[in-house]
Amino acid sequence: MKASDIPYIVIGLALLGLILYRQLQRRPIRSASNNRLPLILGIIGVVELVGFLGKGHHGATIYAALLGSLVLAAVFGAIRAATTHVWLEGGQPWRQGNWLTAVLWVVSIAAHLGYDYLVDGHGSLAGLGSASLTLYLAVTLVIQSLILNARAQRIDGGAAGGAAGGGIGGGIGGFGGTGFGGTGQQDNGTRTTPH
Repeated sequence: MKASDIPYIVIGLALLGLILYRQLQRRPIRSASNNRLPLILGIIGVVELVGFLGKGHHGATIYAALLGSLVLAAVFGAIRAATTHVWLEGGQPWRQGNWLTAVLWVVSIAAHLGYDYLVDGHGSLAGLGSASLTLYLAVTLVIQSLILNARAQRIDGGAAGGAAGGGIGGGIGGFGGTGFGGTGQQDNGTRTTPH
């Protein structure tokens, strides 16, 4: 790690703290178009990445490494969405992460920085991971948000049709109805408190 990487890492860790706090709170699910945090992080991330690239880091290798990192972000966003509890309360879909969601956030960041080290090492592309951390956070949040919105729409649509749409317990890969935030019961959309 170079001294020039420290600001990126400090910003990334501060953002991770904010995100973890928000992920573990009971919060209403906003529509994907009303989700400002990933947009703000995306803009900051692009500015940081442009600053890194402006220092002479160019070529196909860097773009391939960046693409691989963003694929990791998408995969971890999908996995975390599966661990997030989603329910309907007063006609409004809500969500709340749990301990596994928090652990996956930490593993996700470690995977991003580890991937950077393995791909870039200490060569001319060193520092890509820290420079792209905020963009990584934006992508992983967008994917998680899109999946949670889809689950919320299924719940809202399932309120009239019972458990036919998979209900709350469906989740991705069934995680929503296991020990990862649910009780294993299908929900018909009428539950008013999280289970």
